[in-house]
Amino acid sequence: MPAETPPDDASVAAGPDEKGETAPAETPERAEPERAEPEPDSGVVKRLRTVGGWVVTLLAAVLVLGALLSPNQVSSLGPAAFLRIPLEALIAVAVLRLLPRRPRIVLAAVLGAVLGLMLIIKLVDMGFYTTLSRSFDLVLDWPFFKDAYNIVQGNTNTAVAWALLIGVLLMAVAVLAMMAAAMIRLSGFVVRHDRASVRTVAVLTVIWVLVAGTGLRADPGGPVAAWSTARMAADKVRQVNTGLADSREFAELAANDAFRDVPPEQLLTGLRGKDVLFTFIESYGRTAVEGHDYTGPVTAALDAGEEQLTAQGFSARSGWLTSPTAGGGSWLAHSTFQSGLWINNQERYRNLVSTQHTTLTGAFRRAEWRTVGMMPALTYAWPEQHFYGFDQVYDSTTIGYEGEHFTWVVVPDQFSYSALQRRELDAHDTPIMAEIDTLSSHSPWTKLPRMVDWNAVGDGTVFTPQAQAGVATRELWSNSDRVRAAYRQSIEYSIEALTSWIATYGTDDTVLVFVGDHQPAPIITGDNASRDVPITIVAKDPAVLDRVSSWNWTPGLKPAPDAPVWRMDAFRDRFLTTFSDLA
Repeated sequence: MPAETPPDDASVAAGPDEKGETAPAETPERAEPERAEPEPDSGVVKRLRTVGGWVVTLLAAVLVLGALLSPNQVSSLGPAAFLRIPLEALIAVAVLRLLPRRPRIVLAAVLGAVLGLMLIIKLVDMGFYTTLSRSFDLVLDWPFFKDAYNIVQGNTNTAVAWALLIGVLLMAVAVLAMMAAAMIRLSGFVVRHDRASVRTVAVLTVIWVLVAGTGLRADPGGPVAAWSTARMAADKVRQVNTGLADSREFAELAANDAFRDVPPEQLLTGLRGKDVLFTFIESYGRTAVEGHDYTGPVTAALDAGEEQLTAQGFSARSGWLTSPTAGGGSWLAHSTFQSGLWINNQERYRNLVSTQHTTLTGAFRRAEWRTVGMMPALTYAWPEQHFYGFDQVYDSTTIGYEGEHFTWVVVPDQFSYSALQRRELDAHDTPIMAEIDTLSSHSPWTKLPRMVDWNAVGDGTVFTPQAQAGVATRELWSNSDRVRAAYRQSIEYSIEALTSWIATYGTDDTVLVFVGDHQPAPIITGDNASRDVPITIVAKDPAVLDRVSSWNWTPGLKPAPDAPVWRMDAFRDRFLTTFSDLA
């Protein structure tokens, strides 16, 4: 049986017509492919994308190089700081170009996040150098952020404080994310332009080595052959190790207390029956009395005060102490002075107040003085009162001031002295030991009080017109000369208020020790200033000053430039030894 011949595609395609006859197949027409019409602006879009890509890459490079080269002090900022070659960038390019895509992206992201963290630390360091004349300690300085929050909350409200806190945290996260993204972007650019990257790194490495050998600098930024960020990171790691060991070291120091077991009857025998007044003048540093063009008026105020006190039969001796802090952190100086231990960070302070270490106040209390603290800056509960040994503390709510506040300063110094005089010195027959923490010379120095008649002080409302006459902080701090002038005026006032008080109310049994807590901020002192502060002892009884003759302090209210300089933690032992019977 013959095989059937299969119909071809054309026959099948034709199929029968209505009469059953097969219609002839039609030759299908070949469809021509449709041509996409070019978009009239596709070239423009492509060029824009190319330009945009280069702009983003350039911004990423600026961000990374800026983070690498930026200093951690405001005084070192300037165009020269960024005209340097960072060794870290050369090493990063050399490493990243050798890695496969996935590891390269991961490493770039990690490096970017680390660089972002270093940038944040640099910014925090700038704040610390500006206010405290030192860098931020990664282990010991975290409590300062809580204190900053409390200050903002106290001067505004909780909602504003939380908003600022959340804003700062979000900005920190944004910096980390942007820096990681920038590093990833640049790592891809390096790979795509491998040959050019290799040549550029090779040339810059040779230049870096040559420049490093010459020591060429781009002041104030530092050496042109830079590796400052890597060096700073290494310093911070060492700082962490030191900070972790600091608590153990301090515990050993605090356990060694030479006056813990001295019987009360042997303590402070040379001051029996005296009212002993320890006054801290805020930001009263060596800068205020020597070496600057504005020290003349301060010296004149000291001379006028000395003349006034001498007329009332008082004499004085003055020296220098080196404070553990500068620009701020007054409580660190107060606790160092009181305890005889070097309290240069917040962690040491917290550890100190959890001990039973003997303080000056505690020694006076054991020797049966009534101990009083005039601390108008306190706006919250202060459990440290019991550690120090105060019988009574007058804070911002109990001091009795009804006038308007002087910006951050709660009360003018004259009111603090008047309140102590009325509520303690005139009200008790028991000898008084008092610590007075003054505020009128505290920054921002925008509202400066003036002296009024002592009989007019009253509840402080007399000072309200003065508080209302101040200038705005932004207006004052926009000009460094005006800031220095305001600081000088505040110190003049503080000295005048103190010397006038003692000259007016002091007796044969008055002994005054006044000391600066720390130097003011670098805007006043300049960079790299010493941490020395003046200290003066004033008394009418010659026997008191005879006891300190071995100290070799300068006669009068102003210490000579070559007067002895002690660390502030040496004062407690010197003072207690001099005025106690330890034989």
